[in-house]
Amino acid sequence: MTSHRKFPARTLAAVLASTLVLASCQKQSELPPKPEVQVRAIDAAFVDYGQGVTLTGEIVAHVQTNLSFRVSGQITEWLVDVGAHVTQGEVLARIDPQQQKADVEASEAAVRAAEAQVRQASAAFERQKLLMTKGSTTQELFDQAQTASRTANGALETTRANLGTSRDALSYTELRADAPGIVTVRNAEAGQVVQAAQTMFTVAQDGPRDAIFEVYESLLFERPAEPTIKLALVSDPAVNTEGTISEVSPTIDTATGTVRVKIAMKNTPDRMTLGAPVTGFATSPPVKVLILPWTALSTLNGKPAVWVVKPDDKKVSLRPVTVSAYETGRVLVSKGVEPGEQVVVDGLKMLRPDQVVDVVKEQAQ
Repeated sequence: MTSHRKFPARTLAAVLASTLVLASCQKQSELPPKPEVQVRAIDAAFVDYGQGVTLTGEIVAHVQTNLSFRVSGQITEWLVDVGAHVTQGEVLARIDPQQQKADVEASEAAVRAAEAQVRQASAAFERQKLLMTKGSTTQELFDQAQTASRTANGALETTRANLGTSRDALSYTELRADAPGIVTVRNAEAGQVVQAAQTMFTVAQDGPRDAIFEVYESLLFERPAEPTIKLALVSDPAVNTEGTISEVSPTIDTATGTVRVKIAMKNTPDRMTLGAPVTGFATSPPVKVLILPWTALSTLNGKPAVWVVKPDDKKVSLRPVTVSAYETGRVLVSKGVEPGEQVVVDGLKMLRPDQVVDVVKEQAQ
């Protein structure tokens, strides 16, 4: 008869638990090691880099004059249109001169009357002087004649001044160019009633030319590496020249968020006519930067960061960096990475801190 040895229930449970633990450990020891993530990385190499800026602007006159009538009236004719070249003193438009002619005629009549009054008063004074020498008049009558003569001469001077003013006003009914140049704006129309100082024409004077650019404010934080700005014709870059910054607008255009910058050209090629589109090129002072493809950029706490590979154990860590500029397809890093460190440029989507990676080297840009 076979005998069965009985074990306490507590002992049996302990034996079963030990068996399960041993089996689990054996199973874990049999699992293959987790494979490394393969990434592409480059050795950080900082280079001197000057950021280039190319903008498009237009050619304008160095001096532009707004011309307007000095008197009010109705325009009877205009004689030049936009694009016409005018000479100094050339008549551009006229207004109805009837009122000014009437003022001139009235002033001339006043001068004639004042001259007659002067002749009469002078004759009376001469008589009093003669009588005074003979003792045939009184001092009072002599003084009165002298005062009347002086008053008449003063009145004559006043009327002559008024006549000059009236003649000037008549001449102002013709709007003339004050310098040779090209008409760029015409606001005058026949039959239009205009007020004094209302702009009728804008003339771009002959002589030096400037290039006007609309520049984003951020580009003005640093001066160009060179004081001269290279300029080239958009339609033919072979037509080129240089210039220097002569004026920066103190205000920002609220519509475009740009600042107007004027470049004074050293010389103006014949084909760089008014309104011609030109490109301006300048570079910022060179700085040490690490050029990385945009695929290398990640974020850490909302700020730019890159993955750096530790050389001893091939583990990665996320490092915050300072980006000096963003360009098409690449970023320029100025701080956060030391020269020679390996920076992951591709394959970083599945990375986590302290993860071991298999590095495939690439050449730095």
